[in-house]
Amino acid sequence: MSRHIDIRKNTYLDSVSLMSMSTKANAVEGVTQALLGMATPMNKEVLLNVGVQDPAIDEAKPSDLMIVIDASEDTLEAAIASVNDILARKDKKAGEATETRYRTLDSAFAEAPDSNFVLISVNGAFAAREARKALNADKSVMIFSDNVSVEDELSLKNLAHEKGLIVMGPDCGTAIINGVGLAFSNAVRRGNIGIVGASGTGSQELSVRIHDFGGGVSQLIGTGGRDLSTEIGGISMIDGINALDADPETKVIVIISKPPAEEVAEKVLAVAGAASKPVFVTFLGSDRTESGYDNVTIVQGSKPLAIAAVVASGIDESTLDKHPLNIPLVEEVRAKLAPEQKYIRGLFCGGTLCDESMFAALDKYENVYSNIQKNADYKIGAMDASREHTFLDMGDDDFTNGRPHPMIDPSLRLQRIVQEADDPSVGVIAMDFVLGFGAHEDPVGVTIPAITEAKAKAAARGQHLEILGYVLGTDLDTPAFAGQVAQLEAAGVTIASSSTNLGLLAREFVAKGDN
Repeated sequence: MSRHIDIRKNTYLDSVSLMSMSTKANAVEGVTQALLGMATPMNKEVLLNVGVQDPAIDEAKPSDLMIVIDASEDTLEAAIASVNDILARKDKKAGEATETRYRTLDSAFAEAPDSNFVLISVNGAFAAREARKALNADKSVMIFSDNVSVEDELSLKNLAHEKGLIVMGPDCGTAIINGVGLAFSNAVRRGNIGIVGASGTGSQELSVRIHDFGGGVSQLIGTGGRDLSTEIGGISMIDGINALDADPETKVIVIISKPPAEEVAEKVLAVAGAASKPVFVTFLGSDRTESGYDNVTIVQGSKPLAIAAVVASGIDESTLDKHPLNIPLVEEVRAKLAPEQKYIRGLFCGGTLCDESMFAALDKYENVYSNIQKNADYKIGAMDASREHTFLDMGDDDFTNGRPHPMIDPSLRLQRIVQEADDPSVGVIAMDFVLGFGAHEDPVGVTIPAITEAKAKAAARGQHLEILGYVLGTDLDTPAFAGQVAQLEAAGVTIASSSTNLGLLAREFVAKGDN
């Protein structure tokens, strides 16, 4: 095995681009490992943890690009050329996609003084500084970067609020502003339903379901996952509700969030209750059923939330195909599973999709483990072995520290699918496939070999292993939604029609009298 290390001085690439290029580099023939990243202390530590150490890396500065390629001696030269070609294609595409490239925000503001929005995707150590520059220049901000401190987030959001601007993020994974999708997003029709989401894939799921039911999205405002915490107090959520209430194109407001702090939920509902438009709210994992305000309706689950929104927007409910749960399918799958196959293993790219399925299981079972469980007794580490019912958010920081997000590079999940198939007590493996801007170009195709291997392992011991998949995407997305579903069906995968149905089907497939 041979190793090539290349340090490119003062060469910045954003995290989204680096994740995508790392995935492509690792797929090059002959490459056993390719690592592309900025020379930040965290990335240097990641390299050290995987046995990569070199004086050139030690001396590199955070503004330098690190390229590490491991390949067999006879393929290394060709692998280096292929990786360089990937980097060159990135530069060419970037040049074609934008009229002008700037090295600093100040130079961009000088050339485009009428701009009013900045998307920040830099190392988290610098994100707050750049966001503050944008806010002081009277621009609203979306911070895709993570690893921004709570203190910086609170300071930035207070500054934005004082200036009548908004901060989406940090760690804001999706938005649709005036019809333009940002970060990870799906192609959906425009319409009169406005979304404010404190969850990335939850907001994507909601926009996709609204599109599926014939509605359209006016704006999708992300807030970042910590916004409804006690420390932040829902600042961006509240500003987002008020912005949609003032937006003439928005007729219905929809809120979706992972479990909020109770006192923050009360604040958010009070603001929603003061709005002049109907508001529909889903707090995933919450037992709350009443809002206390005439115009605010609490809805349980992302699919019911989308249905309520599109009906309120003017679509005749009798025309909707609501994709009811397939009860005959539940009985059919139960009959295929052996008595010992009592457990679900959920392997998710989307955190909110994982949450929704996990909460469905928790409604019926106590023994539900996860790396995102709030109950410490049922919390497991990212690399811990699964136990009983286990749901893993593989996009959580424990999985992505120094690695691309699984929506871009699913390699860790592929390994875990095959690993879970070794457990004869597993009846169902449930997983999501996220399409759209920013995601893997063929998330299903790259997963089929692992699914085939997992099913073959179970069959070799005389068991049926049920693979349950949900494709989050629309008919307007790339890759084609129908093609992704067809690939799964050809591999013997059962398809859920929504995130809500995915969790309910998985739960019911393994239901037995002794659970």
